[in-house]
Amino acid sequence: MSGPTRHLHQLSTSAAMHKLDGSSFGRMVFSHQALPAIRLVNHVVDGNSVVIRVGVDLPPEDLVLTYEADQIDQHTWLGWCVVVTGMADRVVNAAEVQRFERILPLWAHHDAGADQLLRIQAQFVDGFEVRAGAAAA
Repeated sequence: MSGPTRHLHQLSTSAAMHKLDGSSFGRMVFSHQALPAIRLVNHVVDGNSVVIRVGVDLPPEDLVLTYEADQIDQHTWLGWCVVVTGMADRVVNAAEVQRFERILPLWAHHDAGADQLLRIQAQFVDGFEVRAGAAAA
């Protein structure tokens, strides 16, 4: 691909979470029968956590999830990628469930029994922005 020189710029945790807050969809990475699995889900940033609405039946405890979202322009290859990893808990508080169900509508049909809200406590946040030009020294 021709065009401008590009470089990866590492984002601070707050800048990475801000990028994530400005998007709606990403990929949840989890273990399924001891193998990695990925599902497209919608999300909302809530403080230092990411709340996702999933249509997958997951084990009830000790759930480590990775969540990734990105926006890369297909013509310039410029954009960003954020990866959040941490322990996930089900959102069970009735008021929180109601709030998150309002702001995270079902965007694809799945079994109602598998509909879950999960909060990923961000233990590791990696964010990168692909920028045009030479990397700063």
